[in-house]
Amino acid sequence: MNPEKVVYAFTIILALTLNFGFFLGDMHEAGDHDVYHLYAAIFVNAVATILKFGDRSHMGAVMLASSLVAVIELVSASTVWAYAVYISEIGLTPSVVATIVSLSGGAVLANLVSVVLLVVDTVLLRR
Repeated sequence: MNPEKVVYAFTIILALTLNFGFFLGDMHEAGDHDVYHLYAAIFVNAVATILKFGDRSHMGAVMLASSLVAVIELVSASTVWAYAVYISEIGLTPSVVATIVSLSGGAVLANLVSVVLLVVDTVLLRR
């Protein structure tokens, strides 16, 4: 067993599960979506993105692209959150929360692409 591959796969799967955990809940209810959960998802997705820079294959390029999409979506969600709470003082209205959760949902899909590609890459390696 290769410890680097274990850490790599663990980080990719953790990024998906953290993001999915933030995404779950009522789309318009701010109490269902914790800001620290969002920040944890951003951090782990950033680590997963950094780990993907070492792969020079075509599959690695697609995985890196999907990871970059997830990071951009999650950073956008946190930017919307920070703008609504600290800059414009609108607060977390249902429409703001819906925007944040929608951006997180896009990141969930990008993370799902990464996990599917990881599984495909693993299956192809066995042959």
